[in-house]
Amino acid sequence: MNINQVMVIGAGQMGAGIAQVCAQSGFHVLLYDKQTEALNHGVKRIHKFVHRACEKQKITEEQRDDTLLRIERAATIQDAAKADLVIEAVVENMDVKTAIFHELDQIAPAHTILASNTSSLSITEIAAATNRPDQVIGMHFMNPVPIMQLVEIIRAVQTSDGTYSIIEQMAKKLNKVPVTVQDFPGFVSNRILMPMINEAIYTLYEGIATVEDIDTSMKLGMNHPMGPLTLADFIGLDTCLYIMEVLHEGFSDSKYRPCPLLKQYVQAGWLGKKTGRGFYVYT
Repeated sequence: MNINQVMVIGAGQMGAGIAQVCAQSGFHVLLYDKQTEALNHGVKRIHKFVHRACEKQKITEEQRDDTLLRIERAATIQDAAKADLVIEAVVENMDVKTAIFHELDQIAPAHTILASNTSSLSITEIAAATNRPDQVIGMHFMNPVPIMQLVEIIRAVQTSDGTYSIIEQMAKKLNKVPVTVQDFPGFVSNRILMPMINEAIYTLYEGIATVEDIDTSMKLGMNHPMGPLTLADFIGLDTCLYIMEVLHEGFSDSKYRPCPLLKQYVQAGWLGKKTGRGFYVYT
């Protein structure tokens, strides 16, 4: 099967980035969000990234214009009837995702592959919400999508070899590096990353070092480009907490227990960069 038309559900930071890289790679893209304001913001984000890439001479003016022409706003989720591949990139909540996949299953043509950009949730459970579980797969892009090369391709128990092969080739066409991951909580990247971030928060919680010194230790001592607490603010503390809860519940192992300080910050609404305050204050 050839993928020509891609529909992206969710126009937030991840969804807009996915739409952009698909369009840059020659795919026609329908971008949908049920909130008009979010859709408008997502399109503006894409224009900003693409124009900046052109100014930095990473792409030509012709490539810039062609990319933007390939992106179309979808007025309704019913436009999934035109898609060969639908990539869902909405809030990290199983009930929301399964509801969307159930609806997409009713709308999309029989050949259409349904993919989720979930960072931790079970693709097997999402697939079970459809009548085409063999055509459901995970495509976990990294943030920011236009820059980061990795894509985790997550196989549900039901995912067919044919579906996997098509999505692996699709990822390569997007100039990404695909890695194959089996369907376990947190997959690979977040199963390793989030406990490290959580341990950094425990280090702060127990008064061992300051926020700045914890980040400096990991940057200079471990050659990390960004300290774990800065990274947590960038990801969103609510997202970090949610993933830790998925890991804790999924493995029933106390090593994944979210730090009480992380829970407290989320309760306070200190979610990181997106709210102006997390472990750092942003102006």
